[in-house]
Amino acid sequence: MEKAILVKELTFKTARSSGAGGQHVNKVSSKVVLSFDLENSVGLNISEKRLLKKALASRLTNGGILNLSCEESKSQHQNKDIVIKRFLRILKKGLIIPKRRIATKPTKASKRRNLDEKKHRGQIKSLRNKPRLE
Repeated sequence: MEKAILVKELTFKTARSSGAGGQHVNKVSSKVVLSFDLENSVGLNISEKRLLKKALASRLTNGGILNLSCEESKSQHQNKDIVIKRFLRILKKGLIIPKRRIATKPTKASKRRNLDEKKHRGQIKSLRNKPRLE
């Protein structure tokens, strides 16, 4: 994953932020929307693209585009920096290959402990019954 190449592939749009803020919000486009085309990326190899498609399946559009937005700051430049950092963090997290789980069987000792516990429980419950008259 080449960060410099990936950052060059990003496209940005600006929009007006939502929420309270007075007259300033109505005049300034401080919200930044980042778009990244995963399918046509040059900075990622085929295996990385496959991993990211699986990891980011819920975040990608039908065309394989990842959209992120940021409107945390009043400054457009700060929002752009924040959204780029968020994008790189998401990619880094998506490229981590999960460890395969190795199936294990319970040990003989644990099986014996479980049986002993079951017998003990059964004895306690049988003592709660009324005594038989024989």
